[in-house]
Amino acid sequence: MTIRVLIADDQEMVRTGFRMILDAQDDIEVVADVADGISAVGKARELRPDVCLLDIRMPGLDGLEVTRQLAGPDVTDPLKVVVVTTFDLDEYVHAALRNGASGFLLKDAGPALLIEAVRAAERGDALVSPQVTVRLLKHFNGGSVKRNVAPPNDPLTARELDVVRAAARGLTNTEIGTELFLSLSTVKTHLASVQGKINARNRVEIAAWAWQSGVMD
Repeated sequence: MTIRVLIADDQEMVRTGFRMILDAQDDIEVVADVADGISAVGKARELRPDVCLLDIRMPGLDGLEVTRQLAGPDVTDPLKVVVVTTFDLDEYVHAALRNGASGFLLKDAGPALLIEAVRAAERGDALVSPQVTVRLLKHFNGGSVKRNVAPPNDPLTARELDVVRAAARGLTNTEIGTELFLSLSTVKTHLASVQGKINARNRVEIAAWAWQSGVMD
């Protein structure tokens, strides 16, 4: 199946470069590239791409607001968004993930990580640049976020906790399966169960819950 991608960035050179990288993959097709946030929202709602790659600083609407409108908590049928930016300020990362982003990449992450972020978002995983991941996890585990998260609706099983801890360390579903000797479908089943128990929308929120609730201590 071909992964359909929309690119939104105000720099034509960046859009062209991303398009060349992604269109060179057999399983990825860029269906549109736009230069501002308003066009990004309109095209995304019109074309319903599998993944939207959004810059943060764009005319009209910035990438954080576009993310909220396409993937936020109030969106009935959210799209998958990966934020790609030159800025790795903590507030941008937190806002992007809070608004429903499936990933957060820096533009200097390289072609391989860009491609993997698109594939990860499409299959329901989340990929964040390694340097951003370290800072994000330190943020959640360093006392800057109060641990006032609600308890699960039902207690997590021991195996679900194993899967949650692995996801919170940044492992993909495949890596979790390898580490815990589980099939890919079993990993997905555990994650889906956890999402229901803790009212999380995606694995990023599962990871945040793990760090905030003390599961990772």
